Amino acid sequence: MKIALFGISEIKLGKHNLKDPRLDQIHEMVEADKKTPAQVDVVGEDQLVDADSILASRDSSADLILKDLEFVETRLGRDPQPGERAALEKIKGLLESEQFLFRAGLGPEDLAAVAAHNFFTNKPITVAAAGELPEPDALLLRAFAEAGFICFLTVGGKENRAWPIRRGITAWDAAGSIHTDLQKGFIRAEIISFADLAEAGVETQAKRAGKLRLETKQYIMQDFDVVNFRFSK
Repeated sequence: MKIALFGISEIKLGKHNLKDPRLDQIHEMVEADKKTPAQVDVVGEDQLVDADSILASRDSSADLILKDLEFVETRLGRDPQPGERAALEKIKGLLESEQFLFRAGLGPEDLAAVAAHNFFTNKPITVAAAGELPEPDALLLRAFAEAGFICFLTVGGKENRAWPIRRGITAWDAAGSIHTDLQKGFIRAEIISFADLAEAGVETQAKRAGKLRLETKQYIMQDFDVVNFRFSK
């Protein structure tokens, strides 16, 4: 997952571990050789278009709106087709009211009419509060979640590991994020929710309490599900 910084110099570019305290809690409950957090790739302003989300300061977030507004006004001056013009006029109104397009509720027809254009504010944008920048760990976690990402966990043995996925994907897709062999031979997903495991205190106790569920490939993954994928080799 790639987060582009805009107007922020306090966070270093490069790979960052997502320091989620829930992984620390799991690591205390389930024995493993090491703990492996999920990572995000923090990039500069030159990669705004390709990033999954944008992390901006409060002051610079207004500049993203202005960039999109300037583009819309330029495009309207080139006499676009009626469908595109109508969508651009709607977008112009939203931007002038200082709304990010990502949260503005644009309909499918409007999005289709302007699909060829890359609007900066049509990406998830997290606006950093002043006090968050010196200690960015919580801020990166918030940007990760606001961009529509969650993690699931595999535990025990060599590592307790958090795997980043987009919210809403199935167990079958999640298995593929680990290895294509798991996806091809998928039989079932054995799942304990984070809340159930935390309440039980240890994995074996959660299983004895009947908290382990058997889910099919269509199951929609939930944040911090603890998963064991059964598959045929």
